[in-house]
Amino acid sequence: MFRQYALWTLPIGLAALVIAGCGSSNNEAPKAAKPDVPAAKAPPQTKKDDDHAHKPGAHGGIIVEIGKDNYHAEAVFQKGGVLRLYTLGKDEARVQEVETQTLTAYVKSEGSAEAAVVELKPVPQAGDPKGTTSQFVGQLPAEVAGKNVEVTVPSITIAGGRFRFGFKSAVAGHDSDMPPAAADADELYLKPGGRYTLADIEANGKTSAAAKFKGVKSNHNMKPQPGDKTCPITMTKANPKFTWIVGSKRYEFCCPPCVDEFVRTAKENPDQIKMPADYIKK
Repeated sequence: MFRQYALWTLPIGLAALVIAGCGSSNNEAPKAAKPDVPAAKAPPQTKKDDDHAHKPGAHGGIIVEIGKDNYHAEAVFQKGGVLRLYTLGKDEARVQEVETQTLTAYVKSEGSAEAAVVELKPVPQAGDPKGTTSQFVGQLPAEVAGKNVEVTVPSITIAGGRFRFGFKSAVAGHDSDMPPAAADADELYLKPGGRYTLADIEANGKTSAAAKFKGVKSNHNMKPQPGDKTCPITMTKANPKFTWIVGSKRYEFCCPPCVDEFVRTAKENPDQIKMPADYIKK
């Protein structure tokens, strides 16, 4: 699972750009007020609570603005230091194919002054037209994999325009043990195997957890009480909103990425799957 990530500003040496907020800025110099007329003060700007609110990433990642909300990207940090970047449209629910290109990213540990160069290679998804891609994949250096990192992409070409953006990752106690959202959702959820049957696929609506629970907020409870149902993956308190059928049994989880991990285990290591009653706090 991934926490929220904060956008950040690059140092000058890396051609920085602040990508926070969707409002335009005015670069014109203010006109001088007449000597006998005091300049009027601009009214304070207020920001509504729902301003700039983005939908949760379909892959469990963080939604990042590109070009002051012209486009978006979803950044997904996976175990083993893999970084996936999915390109999206102005509407974050829309996949945005971009010109095939290799992105150069600068990655550094949070607070560090030195950045490593990481190449994000184009890995087209099914449905991407020839010569375009909506996914980029790169490998973080071993020294920063799994740590809080700051990532800068100085240049990406979209529809002939060039943009730059940056984002920051952070790891919390709960998230450090969270599996990444499934990048192979169709293969994982729509093909039976082990304890995961065709009947389960039908019962779950022939979809993935990320798609089924899109927009449902995860509120993790790290201290389940005796008698509480627990997530089979993290052993935190389960949320009845996140239920999934496996082996004709109903299980409850804390969030969609944990459903991914459980289904994968049910297919690859079915002997490790217990009964729902075994996932209750004693």
